[in-house]
Amino acid sequence: MDRAETWQAPEYIDPAAFTERETTVGSGQFVVPGTVTLPCGEGPFPAAVLLGGGGPFDRDGTAGPNKNLKDIAWGLAGRGVAVLRFDKVTHAHPESVAATVGFTPTDEYVPHATAAIEHLRGLSNVDAGRVFVIGHSMGGRFAPRVAVAAGPAVAGLVVLAGDTVPLQWSLVRVVEHLGRVDPATAAALPSAETVTAQAELVDGEDLSPTTPADRLPFGMPAPYWLDLRAYDPAAVAATLDLPMFFLQGERDYQVTVAADLAGWRAALADRPQVTIRTYPADDHMFFPGAGISLPADYVRPHHVDVQVVDDIADWITTR
Repeated sequence: MDRAETWQAPEYIDPAAFTERETTVGSGQFVVPGTVTLPCGEGPFPAAVLLGGGGPFDRDGTAGPNKNLKDIAWGLAGRGVAVLRFDKVTHAHPESVAATVGFTPTDEYVPHATAAIEHLRGLSNVDAGRVFVIGHSMGGRFAPRVAVAAGPAVAGLVVLAGDTVPLQWSLVRVVEHLGRVDPATAAALPSAETVTAQAELVDGEDLSPTTPADRLPFGMPAPYWLDLRAYDPAAVAATLDLPMFFLQGERDYQVTVAADLAGWRAALADRPQVTIRTYPADDHMFFPGAGISLPADYVRPHHVDVQVVDDIADWITTR
């Protein structure tokens, strides 16, 4: 049996408090399926578009037996916040994406996110002036760019473990970290020397649209890295006059308090509309635990920390 089928709703979910219906997001060859989760009652409710992390994730954020995005969507809907989540285009249309020359992470996130925002704003039981963007990991990194694209349609941002360190150097940090704490996992990854050379190529003057993908991190093509290199999420966030809520697990080794959260703090220091909270027990997926977080933890059943769900719901409903 697929281990993803073992997912069970967390204890903090009340299935009677919300309803769900299927929808689509986007248009043309890249239209993707999605799910609208609505609190019971007349509304109008505040609402949020939920953006997954880097990689071809489905709308639930399925990873082994875990579905962190579904935990969040159901948890928020039971607390009075409508949520639209959708399969990433890289999950729904991997072949078409791979065949699209010049496809970038902006293409991966922004068109569907802005379409989802407008979808929510068009629902009769959603408060069109209170639609937020919630992004996890790379989805959090791109939340400021989504806000720029959507303009006044966005009421605020919630960033869960959003990275500010350039992705190529985050990869170097992760490989070096796992080499110290989890050598068995590290042995299956490219060496630290290899990923360092790839990161230096991404940073270098020789990177061009024709640089071979096999010389670059994750085997992603050069236009992808050129787009990432040109985008500073913390600097873009600093241009936004929006309330923003940053959440970070202290056990997270992929996106860290010391490096990535520090980037948000430095760019948004003394901004009265910015709230930052850290969660000592939580890892990158906001699963609570103890000790050093390891990749093997992600294949054991977990649920998103109820305190994280409560804090997001409270923050959104009081804006």
